[in-house]
Amino acid sequence: MEAADGEEQLGDADVKAPPNGVINELRDLGQDDNIQGQMEEFLGPHSEYNEEEEEKKYYRRKRLGVIKNVVAASVGAMIVYSVYMGLLQMQLLLHYDTTYREVKYSNLGLVDIDRKILMGINVTPIVGLLYTPLLIRFLGTKWMMFLASGIYALFVSTNYWERYYTLVPSAVAIGAVIVPLWASLGNYITRMAQQYYEYVNYKEEHVQEQKKLPKGACHRYIIIFQSVFHIIFFLSFIFAQFPMLVVLKLLDNGHILFNVKVCGAPISGLIPGFNTTILYVLPRSMLLIQVESVLMGFAFLAMIIFLALCGAAYRPTEEIDLRSIGWGNIFQLPFKHLRDYRLRLLCPFFFYSGFETLFAITGFSLSYGVCILGLNKLWLLIVVYGFSCSLFSILSLLLLRFPRWICLVGGAVVHLVLLVALQIFSLVRKKDETYSEYLLPLLVISVLWGLGTALNKTGLSTLLGVLYAEEKERLDFVYTIYHWWQAIAIFIVYLWSKLPMRAKLSILMAFLILSCYCYWVMERRVAKDVRPRLPRIPRPRHKVKGYRYLEDDNSDESDSEKSQEEEEGEDDEQVVEEDRGERGQDEWAQRVDSPKAGRRRAEGLHQGEDSSEEEKRERREEVRRWKSVCICRLNCTALFQEPFRALNSVLHRG
Repeated sequence: MEAADGEEQLGDADVKAPPNGVINELRDLGQDDNIQGQMEEFLGPHSEYNEEEEEKKYYRRKRLGVIKNVVAASVGAMIVYSVYMGLLQMQLLLHYDTTYREVKYSNLGLVDIDRKILMGINVTPIVGLLYTPLLIRFLGTKWMMFLASGIYALFVSTNYWERYYTLVPSAVAIGAVIVPLWASLGNYITRMAQQYYEYVNYKEEHVQEQKKLPKGACHRYIIIFQSVFHIIFFLSFIFAQFPMLVVLKLLDNGHILFNVKVCGAPISGLIPGFNTTILYVLPRSMLLIQVESVLMGFAFLAMIIFLALCGAAYRPTEEIDLRSIGWGNIFQLPFKHLRDYRLRLLCPFFFYSGFETLFAITGFSLSYGVCILGLNKLWLLIVVYGFSCSLFSILSLLLLRFPRWICLVGGAVVHLVLLVALQIFSLVRKKDETYSEYLLPLLVISVLWGLGTALNKTGLSTLLGVLYAEEKERLDFVYTIYHWWQAIAIFIVYLWSKLPMRAKLSILMAFLILSCYCYWVMERRVAKDVRPRLPRIPRPRHKVKGYRYLEDDNSDESDSEKSQEEEEGEDDEQVVEEDRGERGQDEWAQRVDSPKAGRRRAEGLHQGEDSSEEEKRERREEVRRWKSVCICRLNCTALFQEPFRALNSVLHRG
């Protein structure tokens, strides 16, 4: 009995529960509830998340990105032209010296090579109107700037081996990209102003629906961004003088100007009697290589700036639409835009803009500055001119408060006074005279000419941006026409180098007066609200299967090479794609029948016949845009399926 009682006691002891069992089970259940609560807190809407604040931060970053793009494009253009003008100036002065030519390149004919280089740079841009819009729309605005900076870097690299077959082709290439580069820069700065307006007013309905901007909406930002661009770019005249100061060791003025008799208005050509020996020490070859290597490094830096720091000027869908109007239409539209009376009446100012800049660098600086003060003061005159242009470009901000004619008319008045003064200025040189007392007056003329140049350049670029601010699909055509006329003017200046100085000044004065009159007529017509004759931009023609790089078909395969199994597979895939297309059409129909579209249709019923037509046109544009998006989605899906279809075809053949 005692044994049985002991066994019963041991059995009870075995089934006895642990002292904390219930507590552990409750603890496990509580831990599961805690984990589930954390998951819901993590996946659910964040209590501290403020959608409006995050949206403000997002568009603030976008606005800072636009400012970065403007500064990067300005710095890149400044570096490119600093390298180009500095190298060209140093090269022409070295090749002008007879001793340098005979010692370094006795039988090479550097004088003839330099003549061909200048011809290639000045003559080639004449045909720029034929291909500039094609290049900009095919490559894009950003990539056009990058390619042009690469051509300038190529010109620097050819100076390591100075031969006819290296220097002349690179000069022709530079002439070919001058108009595309400047048209791209003008288009890019104006597009950044439009983007900045969109990021500031992102809540507006016309911005969200990507409609045409209201008239005058982004004029403020165009004025500011064009001013910033020219302030930075004109510094290139200053930095371009460093290669000359480092490399060239010039003789004294008594030797260089020994045979010069007259300076100023009475002379013909640049400097009659200028000595052909200007260096007293020839630069070492290693020094030239080092300077050219530094310039090459800065040219590559400009390319990197355009590539890495400059964002796209257009959205991807906008770039597709710009290309899709047809290459024949793109080729014709620059000529058709000349029907616009605004561009026709501004053409004399475009001409004068090219005249006055090149005259300041070549005509005034050489025939007045170097002829009187000597070659050792050339760098000072150009530095003062460049600094004046950069500083007075700030004055274009006056357009924020004053009428837009104040820049162009103000610059024209300054230049007209200077041209009259230069017409009557002449000097007969005497031996053993330094003429240092003329340094200050010539520097004052450089400063005032820089003031007129700054008002002229910033005024024209800003005026074109303001006139076509709401026509973003026309900007590349407009700036192409502007810089093409400038290129023709530069070519004329290249041709008139042998003319008398008074004839050059008379041509400048005549074009300046004609420019002011035509500009007054243009502003008067605009004030009377005379409608310009703008060519119609054709509607983008999207291919049914997208672009070549999105097509399902193998473009290198003929129809006869397809096997029966591949055709059956393509039939099945076509059925699937048609189903997807129907779903896309349903989605598009929902978009069209959305409450917002319904409200627009309802509002259109209460308006007149003109507003009804406008609403229909907007709906057709929305339908077209949404169809292109659906087509792009279908083609992207087909693009990802292509490897699997190829693998399936190989397996079937096996």
